[in-house]
Amino acid sequence: MKGALTPQAAAAMIPDGARLMIGGFMAVGSPERLIDALVARGACGLTVIANDTAMPGKGIGKLISAGAVACVIASHIGLNPETQARMISGEIVVELVPQGTLVERIRAGGMGLGGVLTPTGLGTEVEDGKRVIEVDGQQFLLETPLKADFALVGAWQADYVGNLSYSLTAHNFNPVIALAGATVIAEPESIVPVGVIPPDAVKTPGVLVDHLLVRTT
Repeated sequence: MKGALTPQAAAAMIPDGARLMIGGFMAVGSPERLIDALVARGACGLTVIANDTAMPGKGIGKLISAGAVACVIASHIGLNPETQARMISGEIVVELVPQGTLVERIRAGGMGLGGVLTPTGLGTEVEDGKRVIEVDGQQFLLETPLKADFALVGAWQADYVGNLSYSLTAHNFNPVIALAGATVIAEPESIVPVGVIPPDAVKTPGVLVDHLLVRTT
């Protein structure tokens, strides 16, 4: 089986201060067992790039509660009062990025592009410190690519060579972060023989996946 790891072994691979992309949309599609293992090993100083920080006790919210996160790059933190409180106190640096811009910056990082041109944020605080580029008479902000040391992916199924399929809103960020992490660790709900996942259902090909989390219970 491709790069099989326990959650504990995977958490041990991820050093303090690492830059992580973590899948999930309000904790749907987040790799819960891997997050639990990071909390258990006392990870700290992490930069987390994700759609949101979920809620206390769920998904990325567990890392926030544990004090494991130093910086968040996300589209919103409105569901997690702990993230808000730690931002206000200065414990966590938060960069809020419009959701569409965030996913396109991640895609740009994964595809090797130099950036994304978008009109979103022009004339607002989002524009501060960024280049404005004119194309055919219209102005755009240049948004730079996002990459990470690790992409932590929550999948529905994986096969033995790492092909992944997703369920429902887990599609929103998991497939794109799998493009932009230097090391991709996938936590599937189940691991099945090659051929069980129909080709059309494979959203992340195994060539992108470095490790699969196995169940120990």
